Amino acid sequence: MSDAIHHECGIALLRLRKPLGHYLEKHGTALYGLNKMVLMMEKQHNRGQDGAGIAGVKLDMAPGQRYISRYRSVEPKPMQDIFQRIQTRVNVLVDGKPERLKDVHWVKENLAFACEVYLGHLRYGTFGGNSIEACHPFLRQSNWMSRNLIVAGNFNMTNVKELVDELVSLGQHPKERADTVTVMEKIGHFLDKENERLHKEAKDIFGMAKMERSVYQMKNLQLPRVLRKAAEAWDGGYAMGGMVGQGDAFLLRDPNGIRPAYYYVDDEVAVVASERPVIQTAFGVDFDEVKEVPPGHMIWIRRNGDVSIEKVLEPRERLACSFERIYFSRGNDGAIYKERLELGRRLANRVLDAADRDFDRTVFSFIPNTAEISFYGLVKGVEDALNEQKIQEVKDLAADAPDSALRAILERRSRVEKIAWKDVKLRTFIAEEAGRDDMVAHVYDSTYNVIQPNDTLVAVDDSIVRGTTLKQSILRMLDRLGPKRIIIVSSAPQIRYPDCYGIDMAKIGDFAAFRAAVSLLKERHMENVLTDALADALAQLALPMDQQRNAAQAVYAPFSDQEISDRIAQMLTPPQVKAEVKVIYQTVEDLHASCPENLGDWYFTGNYPTPGGTRVANRAFVNYMEGSSVRAY
Repeated sequence: MSDAIHHECGIALLRLRKPLGHYLEKHGTALYGLNKMVLMMEKQHNRGQDGAGIAGVKLDMAPGQRYISRYRSVEPKPMQDIFQRIQTRVNVLVDGKPERLKDVHWVKENLAFACEVYLGHLRYGTFGGNSIEACHPFLRQSNWMSRNLIVAGNFNMTNVKELVDELVSLGQHPKERADTVTVMEKIGHFLDKENERLHKEAKDIFGMAKMERSVYQMKNLQLPRVLRKAAEAWDGGYAMGGMVGQGDAFLLRDPNGIRPAYYYVDDEVAVVASERPVIQTAFGVDFDEVKEVPPGHMIWIRRNGDVSIEKVLEPRERLACSFERIYFSRGNDGAIYKERLELGRRLANRVLDAADRDFDRTVFSFIPNTAEISFYGLVKGVEDALNEQKIQEVKDLAADAPDSALRAILERRSRVEKIAWKDVKLRTFIAEEAGRDDMVAHVYDSTYNVIQPNDTLVAVDDSIVRGTTLKQSILRMLDRLGPKRIIIVSSAPQIRYPDCYGIDMAKIGDFAAFRAAVSLLKERHMENVLTDALADALAQLALPMDQQRNAAQAVYAPFSDQEISDRIAQMLTPPQVKAEVKVIYQTVEDLHASCPENLGDWYFTGNYPTPGGTRVANRAFVNYMEGSSVRAY
């Protein structure tokens, strides 16, 4: 998207279901699992750029031997930093004796990440700062194997205050009010309780000695019981992965399926990732072999390698994040690719109407890079419309019309050009305030001598959040090409409300659509709508979270979508732009028709899947009205 926003993190969970010797014999390396983790994390690079971490657990290590390893990094290239450190450590230990890598016993005892269970995380931070302490996976240590806990997730909780207060009521003293800490300690608390239950059972019922009790705990841990207790009060979107020191692993998905998670199991591996193509590529499997973790369920990979899908929380209405389909997930997922094509195709008639259906004078392009697939869909829709026109023109030809007349009709094509080129290097060069606006205006470059003076130029973006880059750079750049009209097309609907489940869109005043609505209210002397909505929002915030409704929706109620789009076009058009500028947004109805299995649309409609989301919207609106720039969660 032209407006960069931070978003969901990426997860990779891998369990090797056979001994390391099997992978050495079949695949030529005892570090097969580590190599696959490198691949899965690299293939999810789009999901995290400001931090990464990997942890591993070795099974059946003797007391006194290290069995948990973890590296995290917030370096500019965190994944490369982590894996280079691992490789350097391997090289030091191998010490010029490559035959050591063929000795499975030596590899497992000496190489830190020669593990059977791995958990990797890519962080695209939305809160908490870019520090190593904020980087997943998090580790809760203990001298008892089955009490060690490693957690990493793609999540945001909206009710952190309540969760912290609950921890305090249990007698704990959390070190900070962050959802990462509260989630970790909540799971850890009930993991301790489960270990205590099993210890008592082993002692009182089976009369086991202390060493036997420890083994009993490791073998009989019931992680679904732990997570049911831990997650019952969570309000948010999450795909939460974890490992226990004795070898169990899990991934839990929220009851609405807001955050994505996919898994694949065969006789060699059990693997979970945030995106389906990651697993397909890393393990060479087909689309249908990779399954989606059901909402409210966990994939439980036991210490012995058994895998099951367990219901943890009662599933609610499936409202998976539609932004995943529009933008965040890579488009090489077969289903997402088709959905993005459809998002573009459904815009074709509205775009053509705005361009006066002048096929010969309309040039279609896109704003790099993630809008490319929906652009292809738009072009397909335009070609369908052009073909209909061609059919009628052929019918209208006289019976004795020359071949050249028929050929002229058949050879007409939609005009498709690559107009915008993004110069990423310029972003890092902009340091001084002086000249900053001019530098920002040239982040994008253009293709010259393609646009004619009477042309309409259509540019597809996947979404318009703040509109800052459009105003400061893209519209100026496109106008320099000399079109009579510029149509900016968003494959997403108008973004009107904050997200609180992982996307960094916390302040309602940032959104172009909200600013447009406020502008219209002021122009029409309807400021009372804002003051009434503020009073309502404050009243809502005084209610219990599960009784609140979204008071900010009243801001948009007086206006049609088109009125807001027209005002956005006015607001984002710089004074020096000569071309007429129009902005066309996807409709919510066509979004749902394009992505029928992923109907989460709260940032467009204000209809949140959890009570905490509604509270965030009310808080964000109050913050705006009171002039506070703090986050709403």
